[in-house]
Amino acid sequence: MNTVTLWDLTGWEFAALAFAALLVGFSKTAVSGANTVSLAVFAAVLPARASTGVLLPILIAGDVLAVLTYRRHAHWPTLWRLFPAVAAGVVVGTVFLLWADDGIVRTSIGAILLLMAGVTVWRRRRADTDAAAAAEAEPDGVVTRAGRLKARSYGVLGGFTTMVANAGGPVMSMYLLSAGFRKLGFLGTSAFFFLIVNTSKLPFSAGLGLIDADSLLLDAALVLFVVPGALLGKWAVTRINQRLFEQLVIAATVVGGLQLLLR
Repeated sequence: MNTVTLWDLTGWEFAALAFAALLVGFSKTAVSGANTVSLAVFAAVLPARASTGVLLPILIAGDVLAVLTYRRHAHWPTLWRLFPAVAAGVVVGTVFLLWADDGIVRTSIGAILLLMAGVTVWRRRRADTDAAAAAEAEPDGVVTRAGRLKARSYGVLGGFTTMVANAGGPVMSMYLLSAGFRKLGFLGTSAFFFLIVNTSKLPFSAGLGLIDADSLLLDAALVLFVVPGALLGKWAVTRINQRLFEQLVIAATVVGGLQLLLR
């Protein structure tokens, strides 16, 4: 793998990766989708393809912390409907990585993220649902035929984007928002979703040569920064109201899409 070892990094490069690892922890327990900034930092410091292999174990560490924090709020019917479609997306993403170069990957993912953000904003502006009723309602992703079709569509896109660029977070954020999830249900469901999906990606990433001893050594040095980020996110999420939470998730998705298209 064309990668940079821990010993090759300058102090500033390591500091940038440490900040990105801290942001991973924050995004997992507060604003999902914000770790697209982490993706950009890792890709800027490390070779683009190799950066996905280094970032994956750090994301898994963040997923574990998120599950420990929000495990009681997961909506399992939604998860079971998503997993088959996500598995198909991961397989498609693996095949895509066999021939696509970094430019094609970045353009594809960036366009998908911006499309998902636009669709979500449009849907939410059309919605005229009482907030209190929405808080009690079951997410539409599991109770209507259209909702199930949407879950499958987003699932394939989420599996594809998470495999090729660790960028599945914004796609699934857009799905969970559009399905009517409130803040804690959103965080709990996404926590279990990404722990299971990211763990299942390990053999694929190793088989593609994206994870090796050098990348794991760098992960061991960076994973310590995930913990304070997760604690900061847990503190912040109780101070963010639902509307601001949704706005931050959408904004993070737009920023992530733009930085992938413009990089």
